[in-house]
Amino acid sequence: MLLKRAIEDEVLKYLRPNKVVVLLGPRRVGKTVLIQQILNRISEPYLLLHGEDQDVRRQLEYRSTQRYKNIIGGKSLLIIDEAQKIPEIGNVLKLMVDTIAGIKILATGSSAFDLEKFTGEPLTGRKHTFYLFGLSEKELNQTESIFEKEANLRNRLVYGNYPELIHLEDLQERKAYLDELIKSYLLKDILEFDLIRNSEKILQLLRLIAYQIGSEVSFTELGKQLGISKNTVERYLDLLSKVYIIHSVGAWSRNLRKEIVKGKKWYFFDNGIRNALIGDMKPIENRNDVGLLWENYIISERIKYQQYEKMLVYNYFWRTYDQQEIDWIEDREGKLHAYEFKWNPNKKAKLPNLFKETYPNSEFEVISRENFLEWVS
Repeated sequence: MLLKRAIEDEVLKYLRPNKVVVLLGPRRVGKTVLIQQILNRISEPYLLLHGEDQDVRRQLEYRSTQRYKNIIGGKSLLIIDEAQKIPEIGNVLKLMVDTIAGIKILATGSSAFDLEKFTGEPLTGRKHTFYLFGLSEKELNQTESIFEKEANLRNRLVYGNYPELIHLEDLQERKAYLDELIKSYLLKDILEFDLIRNSEKILQLLRLIAYQIGSEVSFTELGKQLGISKNTVERYLDLLSKVYIIHSVGAWSRNLRKEIVKGKKWYFFDNGIRNALIGDMKPIENRNDVGLLWENYIISERIKYQQYEKMLVYNYFWRTYDQQEIDWIEDREGKLHAYEFKWNPNKKAKLPNLFKETYPNSEFEVISRENFLEWVS
């Protein structure tokens, strides 16, 4: 059974004449399947092109309105999958929507750097961007009962949320799928970008980040461990975030003397990728990092929820030099919301006194496996 993706209706809504819908997300999260589900719901004529096809790239590279009209052939909807592969794709799309009356365009990309770079300024006011991630808890609710939820959640903490995994029952098949995903897909974009060829250093960096989930990382220290410069570490981390493998969270501070101001934490968008990188696919009952797995998982689910619900929110962590800390801070609607993450619902947590005194109007909540669904769906 194909699950209805959370953004399907919104993508359809924004497919409007002389506008571009940009759909971004990592490889294998279901962008192509979502395209097909959208096509199943419309009756208008369409043309589907693939940016990885060399013939397509050659045809679109020469910018000419009449040439594009000949290619589209009177269709009212144009879909370009993996559009970031097409040189100067932003200028190509701009010419189309500016000169071909009534054309609707849907362009997908598995990386943010090229597509956003080339569709930024040229398409200002002409595009609407959506992000697609691995399956969310809200989407999985379509097929899961409340009684199945916890057992499946335990598996997802280890194997993650890539759509194809839900059809693989054999655990070795799941592990093999994740290994292949890392080697053949997720690193493909970054290794093709800017002549980067040092895949081993990037994998080593990812493994170091995998062991430091929820902790502040030192670019200088990572560089020393890898034998590369601090600037190269920063550059690699930036590129890895742009292909949706990892993401960072900054420190919240009003510049109090005790508050850490410039720190960063890094998390993975998918638990399965993190665990495959370190070669640990043991069930959570046999692990000593279940707290880290829960923190990484619940943060990735919250980010999906924020994106799909179009929340205007800024995310942080909070820590002081004397080790008072809060896992997650959301600044939204003029108010601070503080959260601690506990896999075990019986574990207690309280708001640090300094935070309570400094930000007396803030709210505080502990997110455990007993109440997390309300927070992410």
